[in-house]
Order: sequence, then structure tokens, then C-alpha cells
Amino acid sequence: MLEKFNVVRARFHIEKERILVLQGWKYGMGPKDRLKAALDGQELSWEMKTYDGMEVRQRYMVYDLGIEEECYLYLTLPESLDGKNELTLWVIEKSGEGLESAEHLVYHEKVSKLQKMQKEMDFFLEQVILEKDQCYLKGWAASALPVSVILKGSGGKVLESQVTWHERRDVNQIYREVEKLPYSGFEAVFPHHGLSGVSMEVDNGERKSVIKVPVASTFFFENMLGNSYMGKGMRFLQRHGWKKFLIRTNQAVKQKFSPQGDYEAYRKAAAPSKEELEKQRREEFAEDLLFSVVVPLYKTPLKYLEKLVASVQQQTYGNWELCLSDGSGADSPLEEYLEKLEKREKRVKVIRSLKPLKISENTNQALLAAAGDFIVFADHDDLLTEDALYECRKALQKKPETEMIYSDEDKISMNGNRYFQPHFKSDYNPDLLCSMNYFCHLVVVKRSLLERTGMLNSEFDGAQDYDFVLRCSEQTDQIYHIPKVLYHWRAHENSTAENPESKGYAFEAGKRAIQAHYDRLQIPAEVQMGEYPGLYRTFYHWKEQPLISILIPNKDHTEDLDQCIQSIEKRSTYRNYEYIIIENNSELPETFAYYKKLEAENEKARVIYWKGTFNYSAINNFGAEAARGEYLLLLNNDTEMINPECLWELLAPCMREEVGVVGARLYYEDHTIQHAGVVIGFGGIAGHAFLGFDGEANGYFSRIICAQNYSAVTAACMMTKKSVYQQAGGLTEDLVVAFNDIDYCMKVQELGKLIVYNPYAQLYHYESKSRGLEDSPEKQERYYKEMKYFVTKWKKFMDQGDPYYNPNLTLSKADFSLKQI
Repeated sequence: MLEKFNVVRARFHIEKERILVLQGWKYGMGPKDRLKAALDGQELSWEMKTYDGMEVRQRYMVYDLGIEEECYLYLTLPESLDGKNELTLWVIEKSGEGLESAEHLVYHEKVSKLQKMQKEMDFFLEQVILEKDQCYLKGWAASALPVSVILKGSGGKVLESQVTWHERRDVNQIYREVEKLPYSGFEAVFPHHGLSGVSMEVDNGERKSVIKVPVASTFFFENMLGNSYMGKGMRFLQRHGWKKFLIRTNQAVKQKFSPQGDYEAYRKAAAPSKEELEKQRREEFAEDLLFSVVVPLYKTPLKYLEKLVASVQQQTYGNWELCLSDGSGADSPLEEYLEKLEKREKRVKVIRSLKPLKISENTNQALLAAAGDFIVFADHDDLLTEDALYECRKALQKKPETEMIYSDEDKISMNGNRYFQPHFKSDYNPDLLCSMNYFCHLVVVKRSLLERTGMLNSEFDGAQDYDFVLRCSEQTDQIYHIPKVLYHWRAHENSTAENPESKGYAFEAGKRAIQAHYDRLQIPAEVQMGEYPGLYRTFYHWKEQPLISILIPNKDHTEDLDQCIQSIEKRSTYRNYEYIIIENNSELPETFAYYKKLEAENEKARVIYWKGTFNYSAINNFGAEAARGEYLLLLNNDTEMINPECLWELLAPCMREEVGVVGARLYYEDHTIQHAGVVIGFGGIAGHAFLGFDGEANGYFSRIICAQNYSAVTAACMMTKKSVYQQAGGLTEDLVVAFNDIDYCMKVQELGKLIVYNPYAQLYHYESKSRGLEDSPEKQERYYKEMKYFVTKWKKFMDQGDPYYNPNLTLSKADFSLKQI
């Protein structure tokens, strides 16, 4: 449960033993609320300091609440705690004129534990690594005084060890009461004898802590269980204890059987309250736009039609009309109900037909009767949320140029008791729209757009809505996505909502709709069915075969480089390419012998020599200058092409005028996902989508296996037009190692170009999964400098949120699961 003040860490001041430090964050704490700290009821004095910045944002990312400020509460304790029992911290809520209305306990601790904490040093053992007869330890200790580390074996015998210290910027960010902790990170090496009974003492002369070093269990987990699930689980248990182990296990089980978590609880928490709905009903807009809700009926079960009509009547925005076209034929079972409805509700129009109508012509009859400024499409047995039309009107007030709106949606059970499978969608994503009809419901179009686009086309019955939105997208780019569930799609047993295989003709119509879309745009493409019903794959048939310059930076590691090149040579069906190997300060003689042999044997290969210090951006820019190709492929030397069509799958979408960059699906060596697009905001900055997923997984609404647009892709394998590369200024050389590829993609977007992720270009990327953090002082400093550069440059974009993600989904994990609320 969230409190108005949430304590996440309790510790003592590094230099002052009477100061207890409570670190945490506020949530909805008003200006009249206050904190009260007490020791056995005796109020204590305290001081609060607040901090913000990217490090804070990252630290609290796990809460999914956009926390950007953390609080440090410094409590002054009495000189002696003897005879005291408990410390408490309360939030006092006030209501007008100083009246205290409620007290909420937000933190409490036994004094006996506080006294123990006073004598102990804050330190953490992060890693225990065994190599042959050596044991390597890595961790940190927070102290303003010099610290000694002593390792003892069984019987208390002091072990010979080597301990080195370095700065840990992440530790500095926690212990803010001192200006700097220059030597907080430690690494220790010692010979492990007997594999048991090893302890570690950390002492600064005033405070001391002792722990057991789990050498024997580490040996067992690493060597006997390895990277099995049991091994990983046992290592987590070893490092974090039973409580956190059981919490993690419970979370994993929930995730396994309910990837979207507890959606019902989320839905209720996110839904507007009764008070908010009443406020919406009272709100007045400058222009009273009329919404025409058009619904084709065909022998609709009355109980479902009544529910739909009621959901429209309950709208908090009142200026609507409901146009019901009954295509059931002369003996319609709905006639009696519709007659009564027309008399009872003046905003309802009923259009009758003497003959049965198919879906498109039935909907078109309702469209002809509609008088609204905007047209709202709905099915005869689904439901609109109460605020659906209000949210549409609010969107139009925010962006009056909007001509087309779509929203998020979920499914509702036949009995109306269960809501499930929420689809939290991307903003307008043209490549995803050619992979699936992700618009679906709710769709709203401006009358003038309808007039330009035309009515529904019966040639595409079964996917008439898909054809319609594709045609609309050709007529306007003023398309707005409302990231809220405004529509409940009733999941019939035989509907495409719940059983997609029940309507094969609909998916065939969908394929033809996309093909017609490409034909109208004069894009030489062929559409085929995707891996599952309702998914589609595009094959491009460009006549041109432009030269691709493959830029591969390399320093030694010729085995990796040769594997990368040979995978292309032996597998690629596309042959018009050149290699630009960018030599970067190699040291081994055999590396240069390999280069000489490569150039002699492969006429496509050229080696150029970078003389400067390592700078990934500058190295690739140097390679781009030497490139002869019209297209550049930035490629890591530790990649291996998997499928023969890989180069073409990267090149073909990149040849579209509106596309600037194309990225691939990358796998780790064990065939788990290393890259399937980049989401801005993951982990506080940016991260790979679906990282670590099984290589055969589909991902959230099949997003691993569908071509689509993202804000960025990784430069481990990234195709781009050379002209775009030059126009964007190449990779930003201020970003030596980190974020340069993401920054490049952002610059390309600013040029009005799309970034495409194509899952049908597949490679292995042998980057180590456990490469570790940037933990040397130099690497840390560089990383933070580049992180600050990136965040400062793209702050506005990051604050708005990644348009190809969804604000209802978490940023603390890469699995597209629900955020906490």
C-alpha cells in the first residue's frame, strides 16, 4: 500500500551516530500534511532535504509512478537510547484551520535494532566469483574513515588477501550527507581453502560488520547447477534471503500464468471515479461537437444490444446520436425493441432494410444517416466506457487538427462479469498497421475525412474496418491515439476476438486490404499471412539492387570478425555489398596478417585504419566517409547472420522514402532475445524490448514477431540511408560509447523519417549477457556524462513518453507488463 511518505531505507549518518537517516519519497502529500517522528511518543526534531535528477528517476523506476524526487529525513536521537522501546514516523493529515483529521503510521522500528545498526557499518557484498583456486569478492562500504577488510578462514585464521579500493558513484548518490566517498568500492582476492568457514570483517575503527562469505555454496551453484533455473534461483536465495526469494518466486508465478498481472485491479484503479464522471458531465466545451455512433445490427441477441445502447446513453459527454442500421431483413427479431427505443430516446436513429445486408452495406446505411461532426464505429454487442466520447472530445480540444482517433481496448466475457486481455497500444505506427489491424476499437473519424476516404468497401467484408483505416491513413496524418481503454470487445466463442481461427475469410480479406493499400501507394510489395491468423508479412520487390556498405569496427578478435563475415558470405542471398573494416588500435600481429589475407582473398573487403582513441561514434563516422554504398549497415563484429534474406530484409523497408533506419531481431547465443526494438524510458533512459524472452516467443500482442516502428533500434545491426546519415550528422561523437545509436535514431525521427524494426532480419549477437555494470571509476564517469548528455538533449521527448510504447505499461521491466498503480 502506498503511503504519503514511503520509507525505502533506514540507516545511520556516516559521521554522526545520533542521526538516523530515513530515505524515501512522497506520494500525494499535500501542503497541509506534516511528518511527526517520535521515540516512545516523545516527538523528535528532524530536518528534510530533497534531491532530484536522472539517478533518482532510475532508482525509483520500479514503482512505475514517475518519481523524480527523493527525500532524506535526518532524525536527531537522544544521546542514550537505553530504556527506549520504539521509534515511529507518522504522516499527520490536516483539514482546514489547523484541524488534525488523521494520523498514519508510515515507519516504525524497535530501538534494540536501531542500537545494533548504530554499531554496524553499511556495506554490501555484491559478487562472489570462483576461478580455479582464487576467490574474487566485489562490493562496497560506506564510510568517511579509512576501512580495513579482513578475511578469515575456519578457526579464525586470517587469510592472505589483496584488497583494492575505488570510487563508486552509485554509492555516492545514496550517502549524500558527505560530499564524496572516494574509496567506497572494493575488490578482494584470496585463495579459498576448504571451501567453507570464510568470514569477512569490515571495520573503520568506529563501526564494524562481519558476514560469512558463501564460498562453498557459490562453488556448488556455479559448478553443479550453473545457469539452470535452479542455479539462478539458488543464487538469488543465497544473496537476498528467503523473504525476497519467496516474493520473487510469487511474482514469477504470477507473471507466468498472468503476463498482464492483475488487470481487474488495475482497471478499477485506473477507471474514473463517480466524482470524476459527474465532473465530466458538467463540463462545457467551446464547441458542442456532435458524435454519431454508427452500429450495424444483424439479428443481434437482444440482451447484448440493450447493453450496448445503455453504454451509449450513459456517456458523460451528451451530444451524441446513435445510428442503428438493422440489416436483419424483413422479419427482423429486433423490430419491436427498436420501435420502443426510437420513441423513448430521441437521439436514436433506426435505419431498416427489407432484405438482409452484409456488414459493409449495413454499416454504410448507418453512415448515410449520420449527421455528426465525427463518426464513431461500434459493433452491435460490444460496450463503450462511460467516458469514451468525453475523452474523444477532450482529445479534439487538445489537438483540434485531429481527423482520426483510436483508443486502447480490452475484452469482456459473454456474461459481462470479466474484463481481460487489455490491448495497450502504440501511437500511430504505420508499419505495425501493415502487420496487424491494431487500431481495431475504438475508431472515430472526422466527417470530412470520411468524405475524402469513402464508405466501407464490401469487397473486403470481414476486414472492411481494416481496409477503411488503411484508406484513412492515406488521406491524413492527423491521427491521435488515446492511451485509455474506452471500448470493451465482447469475446464470443466463435468471434475473431477470442477464436481467430473461426473466421479465416476475414484474415484473407485483411491480406487483400493491405495489398490494396500498397498498390495505391505504388509500393512494390507482396503481402502474405504472418505466423498466426491476423498477422501479416510484407515482401518488397524493388527492382533496384543498391550497394550496401557494411561498417564493422574491429580491434583484434579476428575469430569473431571472421565468423561475422563468413556468415554473410555463405548465407546471404543479397550480394551487392562491400565490407569496410574499421581497424581500431589492434595490438596482435595476427590481426594485421588476417586483414592482409582478407583483402587479398575477398574483393568486397577493405580495411581502413582509425588512429585516434576509442570512440564508437567517431569510428563509425570515419567508416561512413569511406563507404561507397548508398546504404550503410552498422554491424558489430560479434554478430552472426542467421537467415539468408537478412540483408534484404534490412534493405527493402529502408528503400521506402519515409524510412530512415531499419533494425533487426537479435538473439543471444542461447537463442533468447537480445534486441527487438528500443523503448525510450526503460530503466529510466532507454532499453531493449523483450530482453531475455525465449527466441520463439511472440511478445505482447505479437510485437516480437511483427514489423513495426520504434523510437530506436540498436546499432549492433542497423541499416540506414547514407544520405540520411549525412543529413543527421552521423553518430554524435560526444557520446563515445553509450546511447549514440539511440541518439542517432532520435535525430533521424526529427528529420521526419521512420525507424523500423524488422523481425525477419535475424542475427546472433554474442554480446555477454553478464557483461556487468560500468563499475570502474573511469567507466562510471564516462557513462554518467553520456547519460546526462542524452537525457538533457532529449528531455522533452522523455517527459512526453515513448509514442511507440504506452503509459499503462511498466518502464521498470522490458516485458510490456502492466505498471503498478
